[in-house]
This record gives sequence, C-alpha cells and structure tokens, in this order.
Amino acid sequence: MNVPYSRKHMKWLLGAGALIVLGTILRWILRLNATDAPRMAGLAQLGPERDAIYQPIALEIETQAAILGISLNDAIEERDAGQLEIAWRLVRLSVSEWDRLAEILGLLSIAMSRHLGNARTVIPVRGVAADRFKSRVMADYVRMHELFDQLVFRTRLRFQLHLRMLRRAAEILNREFRRDYRYADRTEDRPSEMWERFDYYFHDFDLVVKETLLSCRTLLACLPHSSLPAFAADLKSLVRRGVRSTVLTGGR
Repeated sequence: MNVPYSRKHMKWLLGAGALIVLGTILRWILRLNATDAPRMAGLAQLGPERDAIYQPIALEIETQAAILGISLNDAIEERDAGQLEIAWRLVRLSVSEWDRLAEILGLLSIAMSRHLGNARTVIPVRGVAADRFKSRVMADYVRMHELFDQLVFRTRLRFQLHLRMLRRAAEILNREFRRDYRYADRTEDRPSEMWERFDYYFHDFDLVVKETLLSCRTLLACLPHSSLPAFAADLKSLVRRGVRSTVLTGGR
C-alpha cells in the first residue's frame, strides 16, 4: 500500500521540478530578464511633477525609519553599558514607532497595487536576494518567493508579486519583533540572543522599507500623466497619518 503512495509523491516532486526547470529555460530563451522584464540598475528617473509626489511620502517613511533605528541602536548601546532598565524603556518606545511604520508601509503597498493597472509601460522589477537578509525567518521567506518568481513571466504580475512579498515581509517582521518583545516584557527574560534578533529584525525591516520606496518610485515613473492626481491623493493621505517629518523639517 505504501508503494503507490511513494510513486505518486515522487511523480509530484518530479513534476514540480520539471516546471521550475521549464520556467528557467523559457525565461532564458525569451530573454525576459534583459528586455520585457528588465531589472532596475538604479533609481527610476522622475521629472519635477512626479518627484514632488514622491518626496513627501519618502521623507515621512525615511524619517520614521531613522527614528526607529536610533531608538533601537540606543537601546542596544544602553544594554551593552549595563543600563538594562533604560535600554528596555527605549525598546518600549520603539514598539509604537515600529507599528506606525509597518502600517504606513502596508497602506502604501495597497495603494500601489490599486494603481498598478494604470501603468502603460513595461515595469522594471527589482530582484531581492535572500542573502541580503539577516534573520532566518526572512531569508527563508524570500527564498520561497524567489522560487515562485521563476515561474512568472508577465512584468505587471511580477511587480504585483514583488509588492505582495514586501507587504508580507513587513508583516512577518512586525509579528516576530512583537512576539519577542511581549515575551521579554512579561517574563523579563532578555538574553543576548533576543537583542541580536532585534538587531537582525530591524536590519531586514529597514531593507524592506527601502525596497518599498524604490517600488513606489518605479511605479510613479511608469504611470501615465492622467493617473498621477489620483495616486498623489492616496500618497497624501498616508503622509497625513504621520507628522514627524513635518516637525523635523520645520514644516517644509
């Protein structure tokens, strides 16, 4: 009875492997990486009108990411100096900032997905390699995404998959950070490994932040002029959710 099941299981594995190999061969034959789905070599070029749409949301997100990074770095430094109570107070402050930034990233990703259908040109798609991430959970997740990415050829669908990956990555990191924080806050068990994970989580979260902003910039460069007002309105609503960038830049 076990033999037929094993054969079926083996056929399923061979079939999945054949699909992956076929997808890789087709991508090479069609040269999609070089033409129809170019990988971004640098920043997408924006004119003054599109740059004016991009800069406020970029400033808001980059400012909040910087505040989060400073809070966590200060917490780790205080912990290394033996100031454990001060260090944990800084971690508590970081939690709300992390939540705030994760919410804006998620909403930005949703807004981009909503306007993606208006793009009239081929959308360059960035590849995010798993070895750029430090945390185990993110490296495993991105590695799985890379597998699916090999089977998708349409550039618009690949960009949509990329946005979904970034949104899910932010959710995963937020969940993992909060889970470690809640456990340590409740039990006061705060080993060195936990602090190392905090450092890894922020490194990966900051990478997701940068990739999300690059995706926003790319989409802006590909949208027709007629679609800009609606997209700009959505981004403005996200900026109004935060006031830190306005305060730190003197209201500019």
